[in-house]
Amino acid sequence: MKISRIFTAKDNVIDLINEDYNILPVLSRFSIPLGFGNKTIEDVCNNAGININVFLLVINYILSGNLDKSDLRHISATDLVDFLHNSHDYFLLYKFPHIRQNLLNALDDSYSDVNPMITRFFDEYVSQAHEHFEYEERVVFPYIRNLSTGEKSNYSIEEFKKHHDELGEKLSDLKNVILRYYTTSMPNKMYDVLVDLFNCELDIKSHTIIEDELLTPMVADMECKKGTAK
Repeated sequence: MKISRIFTAKDNVIDLINEDYNILPVLSRFSIPLGFGNKTIEDVCNNAGININVFLLVINYILSGNLDKSDLRHISATDLVDFLHNSHDYFLLYKFPHIRQNLLNALDDSYSDVNPMITRFFDEYVSQAHEHFEYEERVVFPYIRNLSTGEKSNYSIEEFKKHHDELGEKLSDLKNVILRYYTTSMPNKMYDVLVDLFNCELDIKSHTIIEDELLTPMVADMECKKGTAK
């Protein structure tokens, strides 16, 4: 559920988390260490070397769904690219392996014929996500960084939009298969997996929204200003 509150630099980080604990994975993707005490958002960002304007833009947009376009003037597209790069590492190096291990632990031995199909389905999703992220790391992000320094290119953000497929569909299919058809003698473990899958789907959705609704318009504006728009 979207909230109406807009957080500022002087707000307490614990208040932010209590407002909606689903923001925790976003804090993780900013590589913010735990041990908040009574620190404000400004304190935490300064201590971690995080651009506070990027942090506030991202968390407020995710929590409220509202965007004050004047806020975009205080950040650069490369600031967002740095956050999105960290997000890729978060998913590939932590989130996906974590879910896979929990999934393996939850599979019931009595379904030895079905279990490999479940695992393969998840692995195919991770492979799809890896390919998706790899394209952005290899093509899109370097283009944006080069554009910010004035370097010319035949590429444009319109190409990115063409390649930006939805990542959540296969994950949703896996959830539905487990919910509808997978009977297990260890329901608690599989329920934990389902929570992981639902949370991951939300994380991926917020990641995609940031790329589509924040990054892409910023880069398109850069292209227009530099006369490289196609």
